[in-house]
Amino acid sequence: MQDYHLDKQELAGLRAAYRAARNAREAYRLNAVILLGSGWSPSEVAAALLIDDDTVRNHFKRYKQGGIAALERMNYVGSEALLTAAEVAELHAHLQQALHPSAASVARWVKEHFRVHYTDSGMTALLHRLGYRYKKPKLLPGKAPAPEVQEDFVADYKKRKQNKGEHDAILFKDATHPRHNPVLGGGWIKRGRCFPLKNNTGRRRLNINGVIDVETMHAVIRYDDTIDAASTIALFEQIEVAYPKAATITVFCDNARYYRSKAVRAYLEHSRIDLQFLPPYSPNLNLIERFWNSSSAKPCTTAITKPLPITRLPANSSSRTSMRMPSSYARC
Repeated sequence: MQDYHLDKQELAGLRAAYRAARNAREAYRLNAVILLGSGWSPSEVAAALLIDDDTVRNHFKRYKQGGIAALERMNYVGSEALLTAAEVAELHAHLQQALHPSAASVARWVKEHFRVHYTDSGMTALLHRLGYRYKKPKLLPGKAPAPEVQEDFVADYKKRKQNKGEHDAILFKDATHPRHNPVLGGGWIKRGRCFPLKNNTGRRRLNINGVIDVETMHAVIRYDDTIDAASTIALFEQIEVAYPKAATITVFCDNARYYRSKAVRAYLEHSRIDLQFLPPYSPNLNLIERFWNSSSAKPCTTAITKPLPITRLPANSSSRTSMRMPSSYARC
């Protein structure tokens, strides 16, 4: 009678591979060997896993001959042949340069170059084994500045934080223009039913201008018909009311034209606001962008929404609206 006993170290390695397995068939093979090595008979393992006795024995035989890698080997196999190590390296190099929209596309490339056929599921398993995941690429601005330029800005920002006065503030400013229309998202709908949502007519947008203080997680915002020099000056006035004790209020903003208009420059000559421009094409450095994304994403993509946490101020400053940022932004 064959001895199927495995020592503790072998079982520990098999269990670790089982927990890391992403393929169900691979997990079944590992499970069969674990049970067999733990003292179960082939017939007991076969009955528990709903497979036949010979399959259980073959899994154990494959493990003894090639270890855990032999049980996982099926993830590298297409329907006709295996890729050699050199071919896998060439596939790696190709995937670093080319973005394929599907596993089928990668399988076609492999077939054209190596004459090896993979099914869609086989190629998906191979890509997982090679460490690839299906996800969206990251968009970069077409005219992004050099990394050194952004690093210099970050260094300047940190220096300003260290040297600012007790009541001074550092704010990030930008406007957002959410669509006055529903954006379809997901929801629980009865199978076979359609859940219609009415669409608004026209192309109306909301114009929201604001600043965020990432230290206190507090935002000052206003709604305007248009975002221009006049609305910018009105926002600056609200900011100065919001920070009466601040000797200097540093405001980081993008390079929109109205910030450099004569009216804005004239206002800043006698203002406590120190306007600082971000490097061109660097929205990643403007921390208020994260706030706008967070505050608009869920309300815009769900049918049932809740209003934003807006608090109106007393009558003597009624034109100002304040918003409290989520606590998670404390890490920004």
